[in-house]
Amino acid sequence: MKRGTFYLLGFLLLMLFDSIGAISFKYAGNHALPVEANVAWLLRIFTHPWVYGAVIGYIGAFFTWMTLLKHAPIGPAFAASHLEVVSVMLLSVWLFNEHLTVGRVLGAVAILAGIICLGFAESREHVPEPAADETNSATRN
Repeated sequence: MKRGTFYLLGFLLLMLFDSIGAISFKYAGNHALPVEANVAWLLRIFTHPWVYGAVIGYIGAFFTWMTLLKHAPIGPAFAASHLEVVSVMLLSVWLFNEHLTVGRVLGAVAILAGIICLGFAESREHVPEPAADETNSATRN
């Protein structure tokens, strides 16, 4: 698999797992109310499937992140790992009737722009420069 395809699929999978975890936590939190410090409350929480969706999301994100870190440069990888902020924001509009504001959209655009800039910067750092001998021989001819 090509490196670019690996990164794309890996970060999409990471975003999926992170989004599942965050959305599941929101649903679990909605069903956890009212908060009570007793066994009945704990049983109510741990018998609700959204808690396990959150656990699966975070475990999947952990293993996906560890796999990506073996191969991806840390700067762009860390930035791209925050794509779930954008996906959760968009999913929240649909699932929880939250509103998209200008500030939220600008924040999402800033996140995406930062990831793109770091990706381009990283790709430029890995472009091999001609060796000094090749440069000198080309200028002599």
